[in-house]
Amino acid sequence: MTFSSPIRVGRQSAVRVFAHEYRDATLPEQGSGEYDPGYMVTRLGAKINRALIAGTIDSSERRESESGQSFRFNLIDVTGTHRVEVSPFNPELHPEAEEIHARFERGDRFIMMVVGKQRSFTTEDGGVFTSYNAQEMREIDSQAYVEWLAETADATLRRIDAYEKALSSEQSIAGFRAAGIPEDLVDGMLLSRAHYPDFESEVYMLDVLQALNAALGRSVEIVNRSPDPEPNSPATNETTAEVTEKRAEGDMSLEDVIISTIAAGDRGEGVDYDAIIRECSVHGHSRQDAEDAIDSLRAVGGRISEHKFGWFKLTEV
Repeated sequence: MTFSSPIRVGRQSAVRVFAHEYRDATLPEQGSGEYDPGYMVTRLGAKINRALIAGTIDSSERRESESGQSFRFNLIDVTGTHRVEVSPFNPELHPEAEEIHARFERGDRFIMMVVGKQRSFTTEDGGVFTSYNAQEMREIDSQAYVEWLAETADATLRRIDAYEKALSSEQSIAGFRAAGIPEDLVDGMLLSRAHYPDFESEVYMLDVLQALNAALGRSVEIVNRSPDPEPNSPATNETTAEVTEKRAEGDMSLEDVIISTIAAGDRGEGVDYDAIIRECSVHGHSRQDAEDAIDSLRAVGGRISEHKFGWFKLTEV
């Protein structure tokens, strides 16, 4: 497979970001001018107009609409799923997208790098779904992917450090500058701190450790990455206690992992599909087995429900 040229990073700077951080983002920011760029602001203060992402192709779909043909790809990095679209309005990318789709249909799996423009959709109930509109893309080898992992880990660490400084600083441009937050992160951090509640940055430090371990060719062993449930949340029930006991005993089935992940991570709107699959992978289960178990728990066992697309809750008993 041949792609036309190396990826160029220009115009609005393409931010290196892992799938987990971007997927958690719920703050779109649009400039006031007609031609001002739009951004997605993450919890760590990344202000993303364009991102440089990479991952193994996991799904491919060709679509036809009144606007024309489009393609959708899912790329999996070590933290989750990047959702990428090649829109009808980027016809110059369609030959490459068609070849990618054909290869995927034949069973080929390979690593891709994409420069994508942020896009988001807000549902009627306030949910935010993020993805990218591809501007450039190409297949890369494992060494290029390792380099991307290292660069993205470094960029994430930089944002984690800025977030930790922001927690104890005056919430202003002057306060952040005085705290030593890099100038290019000040604006995004101000927006982030005003929108998101406080959180433990460890959830993103785990992404960094996972990426560096993958880059070094090591296996990754991370326990529950979801925060503890709030005392009065629906997740703190007998099921949670039972599963926690099994976790402590080191005797968790695949179904137990899924139930535990939802119980620990549900803040009222459920836990998303990618987080469940990722946790199953951490416990040594394949993606296919995890998907089958989710279907079984939902359709057969009735222990979980998909109350909106891609988001799962424990079934109330």
